[in-house]
This record gives sequence, structure tokens and C-alpha cells, in this order.
Amino acid sequence: MSFELKHDERGFTLVELMIGLAISMILMGVAVSIFNVQRKSYSFQEQVTEMQQNVRAVMDMMVREVRMAGYDPTVAGFVGIGTNTATLMKILADLDGNGTTTGGSNEEITYRYYNTNDATYPCQIKRNTGGGFQPLAEDIDGCTFLYYDINGIATSTASSIRQIQITITGRTAKADPNLGYSYGTLTSRITPENLNN
Repeated sequence: MSFELKHDERGFTLVELMIGLAISMILMGVAVSIFNVQRKSYSFQEQVTEMQQNVRAVMDMMVREVRMAGYDPTVAGFVGIGTNTATLMKILADLDGNGTTTGGSNEEITYRYYNTNDATYPCQIKRNTGGGFQPLAEDIDGCTFLYYDINGIATSTASSIRQIQITITGRTAKADPNLGYSYGTLTSRITPENLNN
């Protein structure tokens, strides 16, 4: 018995190789395109998260400090909210118990919203504790301070203020090419115990 082995030595033709290569390139192009879309989406979501955390951190700090407004352990009789406008708020508290709100650390705190929108001076909230205004938060699209009396009626008289409402709107640092900027707003209404005196 003899066996004869047949070898089929036919390979791929040049046309088959070109078609296979073209299909591979198309699939690779689709994969790269999907990757780029996902990368941009992830990057934008990181910006949104950063903006939300920024607004929340600033609000937490303001609320904590506004709650101390009017702290007067020596009953010196000062007003807890000094200058007050829609974009500027001055908080006074006698934290060291010396009967005044001058000279002590963080006894006079002023918040101010700057809404100039240019590259050298972006929209931001600044804070001053006596050494000049320092940036507290950037990419802030809006910040308003509203003041209310004991009956919940808006007032601008410092001695009548019993509640302060703070609204902060943040904005992502960069715009998404398809969606534009993303915004987030946080509002808090605070009733400092020391202002009820």
C-alpha cells in the first residue's frame, strides 16, 4: 500500500490580502473613534465633578463662617453683618472675646463676587480676612447674597438681618465641543443664631 500526500500550496491572493487589510483598517478606525469619544466624555465628566466639588466646598466654608456672624461673648453690641450687597458680604464675629471685631484672626471676613469674564481676571469669588482679597473659587458663573429680616422679608439694613441666602453657580473650566459649558447651582439659606440677639 502506498499513500500519496497531496499538498495544496495555494495561498491568499493579493486581492484577498487587500480586502482583509481594508476591513482591518476600518475596524481599527472605528475602535479609535469610539475610544476618542469615550476619552472626551470622561474628561468632560471630570470637569463637571470638579466644578460641583468646587461649588460645594466654597458653600460649606461660607455657611460655616456665616453661622458665626454676630458672635459677641462680651455683649459689645456690634452688628454681625457689615457691608451687604448682592455681590459682597461682610461677616463680623468677636472670636477672641476681646469685645471688638478688629485685630483677631477671621473676625472680619468679606466675600466678594467678581463677574468680569476675561482670561486675565475670570469670574471668581474672593475672600478677605484683613490682608486683601484672595481668590477662593474660580469659574463661578454667579454668586448672590440675599438678606432677610426676622419675618423672612428682604432687607438691606444690617441691624435687621437675621437670615442670609447664598446662591453659587459654577461652570466647567472648558466647554464641551457639542454641549458647551456645564453649570451647577447650589443655594443655602442660613439663620445664624447670634443674629437673633
